[in-house]
Amino acid sequence: MKDEILAAYHRIAPLVRQTPLEHSAELGAYLKLEHLQHTGSFKFRGASNKIALLTGEQAAAGVVTASNGNHGLGVAAASRARGIAAEVFVSSQVSDFKARRIEEMGARLHCAGDDPLTAEVAARRAAGESGRVFISPYNDLDVVAGQGTIAVELHRQLPQLDAVFAAVGGGGLIGGIGEYLKAVSPSTEIVGCWPENSPVMYRCLQAGSIVEVAERPTLSESTAGGLEPGSVTFDVCRRAIDRGVLVSEDETLRAMRRVLEIEHWVIEGAAGVAVAAFLQEAPRWRGKNVVIVICGRNVSAEVLNKLCGK
Repeated sequence: MKDEILAAYHRIAPLVRQTPLEHSAELGAYLKLEHLQHTGSFKFRGASNKIALLTGEQAAAGVVTASNGNHGLGVAAASRARGIAAEVFVSSQVSDFKARRIEEMGARLHCAGDDPLTAEVAARRAAGESGRVFISPYNDLDVVAGQGTIAVELHRQLPQLDAVFAAVGGGGLIGGIGEYLKAVSPSTEIVGCWPENSPVMYRCLQAGSIVEVAERPTLSESTAGGLEPGSVTFDVCRRAIDRGVLVSEDETLRAMRRVLEIEHWVIEGAAGVAVAAFLQEAPRWRGKNVVIVICGRNVSAEVLNKLCGK
C-alpha cells in the first residue's frame, strides 16, 4: 500500500494538518500529536482521502457513515470541506456533546438503535437504498491509506525510527502506519496497543481469523467494538503489527493523568492506551527513537470526570 498512502499524502495535504512530533524527556519517547489534528483526531485523514476520491456523481449524491464519535466528526468535516452532504447514523449511546459537534460540522444526524452495530446496519441500508457511498471507519482501504499518511510524516520527521506504539480498534490507524513503514523503514517495530477490556483485533490475530470477542467497558471508547466480518484491516494488521501489548484500565487512566500533568494535554483513552503500553516497556527502549501516537483528544464527560478524579 506504500504508493496508495503516498498518493493520499499528497492528495489531502491541503486539507489536513501536518501534526508536530515532539520529544517528551519525562516519558522518554517522541509523541506524534494527532490530537491537534482537525476535529481532534486522526480520523479526519482517512475521511478526507475517501471523500477526495469520490466521483462527481458520488459527491453530488452525498455520503453516509455510522459513528458515535471521531469518525463521524471526521466525515462531517471532510464533507463540509468539499461542499457535499453527509448523514451520520448514531446510536442512542452517543453523547450529547459529540452529537452536537457532528451537527455543527454540517452533517445530518440520524439516531438508529441502542448500539453502534444497529446504527451501522441502518446506515449501510440507507446508503444502499439511496445510492450513496457508505464510508466505513476502518473497513475501506482508501480510509486506511488516509490514516497511513501519519507514517509519511513520521518518516520525514524522524528517519531513524526504532518503534511506533499505537492503539488498535478496527485497525485502520496502525494498519496504515505499519504498511508504509514496512516499505520504507523495515527495521521499525510496529507495536499494537490494546485495553485488556477490549482486545478485539488482538484476539482475532491470535485466532488467525475474525472471531467474536467478549468486551467490557473501557476508557478507550474509540477502539471499542467488534470487527466486521471480512474486514480488509485484518490482513493489513496481520502484515503490519509485529507484536501487541495489553494494558489495564488503571494503567490507561494513570497514563492519561501523567500526560495531563507533564504536558497539560487532555488525551482520550485510546491515546492513553498507547502511552500506558510504552510505559510498560520503557526500560527496553531507553536511548531509542520511539514514537507514541497520541491519536485524539475527544473524551466523553464520563471519562473526563474519571481523569479529573471526580
